[in-house]
Amino acid sequence: MNLESILGLAVSALLLVYLAYALLRPEKF
Repeated sequence: MNLESILGLAVSALLLVYLAYALLRPEKF
């Protein structure tokens, strides 16, 4: 695992968490 793949995985995981949170809590957006 090099740094770029780790950064890509971290960014995609954060986006997935953000989208899931936005779907679960739509009244805050």
